[in-house]
Amino acid sequence: MKVPVPDRILPADRLGRVHFVGIGGAGLSAIARIMLARGVPVSGSDGADSPTLTALREAGARVHLGHAAEQLGDADTVVVSTAVREDNPEYAEAVRRGLRVLPRSAALAAVMAGRRVLAVAGTHGKTTTTSLLTVALEAAGADPTYAVGGDLADRGTNAAEGSGELFVAEADESDGAFLVYEPWAAVVTNVEADHLDNWGTEEAYRAAFAEFVDRVRPGGFLVCVVDDPGAAELARLARERGVSTVGVGESADAEVRARDVVLAGTTSVFTVVDGGRELGRVTLRIPGRHYVLDALAALTVGLRLGLPFDRLRAGLEAFGGTRRRMERKGEAAGVRVYDSYAHHPAEIAGDLQAGRSVAGEGRLVVAFQPHLVSRTRLFGPAMGEALGAADEVVVLDVYLAREEADPEVTGDLVADAVPLPPERVASVGGLDDAVAELARRARAGDLVLTLGAGDVTQVGPRLLARLAAEDEAEDGTR
Repeated sequence: MKVPVPDRILPADRLGRVHFVGIGGAGLSAIARIMLARGVPVSGSDGADSPTLTALREAGARVHLGHAAEQLGDADTVVVSTAVREDNPEYAEAVRRGLRVLPRSAALAAVMAGRRVLAVAGTHGKTTTTSLLTVALEAAGADPTYAVGGDLADRGTNAAEGSGELFVAEADESDGAFLVYEPWAAVVTNVEADHLDNWGTEEAYRAAFAEFVDRVRPGGFLVCVVDDPGAAELARLARERGVSTVGVGESADAEVRARDVVLAGTTSVFTVVDGGRELGRVTLRIPGRHYVLDALAALTVGLRLGLPFDRLRAGLEAFGGTRRRMERKGEAAGVRVYDSYAHHPAEIAGDLQAGRSVAGEGRLVVAFQPHLVSRTRLFGPAMGEALGAADEVVVLDVYLAREEADPEVTGDLVADAVPLPPERVASVGGLDDAVAELARRARAGDLVLTLGAGDVTQVGPRLLARLAAEDEAEDGTR
């Protein structure tokens, strides 16, 4: 459900008591954490318990499981997730009582008020780039407030209140949220058609990014990864409009370049060249060329803010990753398991390249769960084509999220397009079938990579448990 953004967004300290409908989600939980840190009374509800809800309770939020009108209590403001339907009893009660109702974007803008905002946008790579920028700034002594669309693996949280003037935020384009913010500095990692269930056409999607560029505040700047054609075109447009713009990438057109990139196992190494001047070598603890570009964009923001390269580099090199972004889940029976959020063809291709580097001499076995009927309808064949870079592929059925099922759009649309021999591709239904199929296919030395934005993230731990049990049972019979 789309809730309109009010003409005037009040700062967080003027919202009174705030109730979040869908408080456990990545976006709303981040805002709630920041409000709690500022002493704003927070309550909320969600459909199922989770570690995120436990952490919010410990921080002082009153959190309910399930949705009921009386749970609004004495709230003055209600923040509603886009996943909430119009018949939600808490939303309906807020409307009946005439309470202030805000979408996620307006609530995030409310906590941004009074800070210098650094917003990270793009079709892919937002969460990782936002996380990298946060840790780099912290290492350089900036102590920003941050709100990220995923938990930083080393700290288990997606948001925190900092003491500095900077506010680092993931700026989501999926529902137009990024058009509510007024950043001092903005990053665009790439622009490639997605979320057409909201935007309708690729032209409208790209036009939204052009509008985002116009929201950069006077005196601020834009960083674009110009290796991506969509972002390169946006950089050209921004310069025409008088926005100070820095192009980054491996391309010769980039002002800040990553040179001599080496992907080795679980690391990515590159040299940074700024305006022809070599600054030094950076070693990331995350694998993949796309993560090199994310790190370069984050580093460039810090450099343009006047922060020292060596301290920014130290932050990047200490970064332990973001949950569900090439996250190592464990190893059992000689099989390593990683999990990633990739759900678009370009993201799949990037993570399979990284997975291949981590796999080394072993095979790359992938389980992919398509996300959304609308996305699978448009990109299913391209998803299958990207999965062809694996050695073995298991495709689950479509994760519906906020949409209704379509019998014409299933996991088969993806599986049938995988350019591998039929015996190396399987199309299965749900999580149980996926675990069984992976256990049958995986062998010692392999790397299993689970991909998708849905509940496929549960497959890895279940597979590890099954492999460990089978291995123990086999040992017992020797």
